[in-house]
Amino acid sequence: MYRSGIATFTLDYGKCPPWLFERMVKLGREMTRVLIEEYGPDEFIKRIADPVWFQSLGTVLAFDWNASGLTTILTAALKEAIRGQEKDLGVFIAGGKGKTSRRTPDEIINWGEKLNLPAPKTQSLVYGSKMAAKVDSALIQDGFQIYHHSFFFSRGGAWTVVQQGMNPPHKIYVGGEYRMTEGTARRYHWHSENIKDFVCEPHSGIASQTKVKSPLNLTAEKSEKTREVSTELVKAGYHSLMKDIEILRKHSSELHKTLALKISSPAGDENLVKLLKLENIEFQHHPVEAEDFSKSRYLEKILWQVCDQQPENYEKLLAIKGVGPKTMRALALTAEVIYGARPSYEDPARYSFAHGGKDATPYPVDKKTYDQTIEIMKNAVQKTKLPFSEKRKIIERLF
Repeated sequence: MYRSGIATFTLDYGKCPPWLFERMVKLGREMTRVLIEEYGPDEFIKRIADPVWFQSLGTVLAFDWNASGLTTILTAALKEAIRGQEKDLGVFIAGGKGKTSRRTPDEIINWGEKLNLPAPKTQSLVYGSKMAAKVDSALIQDGFQIYHHSFFFSRGGAWTVVQQGMNPPHKIYVGGEYRMTEGTARRYHWHSENIKDFVCEPHSGIASQTKVKSPLNLTAEKSEKTREVSTELVKAGYHSLMKDIEILRKHSSELHKTLALKISSPAGDENLVKLLKLENIEFQHHPVEAEDFSKSRYLEKILWQVCDQQPENYEKLLAIKGVGPKTMRALALTAEVIYGARPSYEDPARYSFAHGGKDATPYPVDKKTYDQTIEIMKNAVQKTKLPFSEKRKIIERLF
């Protein structure tokens, strides 16, 4: 089974040389043609959603296995490679890096018009693109800011999102001194066939070389109660919600100190604990910060807006224009601290790209899937119209 997911890499700051990009476009055109002839457009879209398969394709096209630039350059090379041949191949690519990513909905709509797709089908594709971006920026708060978003789709309606977030180098306090962290990038994969619910476990086959400490993962199955209570808070109305938030604001500094403790039973300020209903909740190195509850006119404006619209479920709450990470975090922490609906603070990563990693952190690669992927790429290379010497060099990179 080909799974979608997340991959983490060190940041690349250089630019791809023109000669290399031109070569990647040429080879990408050959590989895409062969793979679509072999498996069909929908299966090609599905395989792009598998992070190991995507990574292997990038390696075939002469990029470093663990480079963050692989995502942006490979996507750009594939988009250029099929330019003018999209209808014949049955595969279409929208979006890209930076400003190009924000044009993704318009590009999808333009293709919908050229292909005479029914309006509801086109809008469904646009919705998939927008929600994937929103979920990975607002519901998975892992410290990575999305800067690349690409949308692959077929005429039949199958789609895949490949997007990447950046966590640049920053100072951390360790052992009595400040140190600079190593900048990293994290890639997020989605596939339409795997999505049963946009806001609950939409990623599968997640891959990462490193684990993030205490990320807020509101898509986890364990966060179901948080999603339910967050929606109920909005439905209860603005004034009711703000009463809860004002309690947290009033005690924000004490709250931060209390929740930072390892608590196996109520401890610390008994009145505060009782007030915030923490009797049955365990916290260990809780990531809540005092500024999460600081006054913000913009946050209050958005909360008024969502309460006024009365979304019927969590997905529709997230889909409201203007709702972002701070809104969803404020609702999640209110649901947790006041009502005991603790969300997941576990990194959703499930695989490691470091060939399993010597310590299998966070989890080892599925060796069977990895070997099958390499074999698929090897066979595809053999079927391209390339010189034998070139094929041999490419296959050597895969092993």
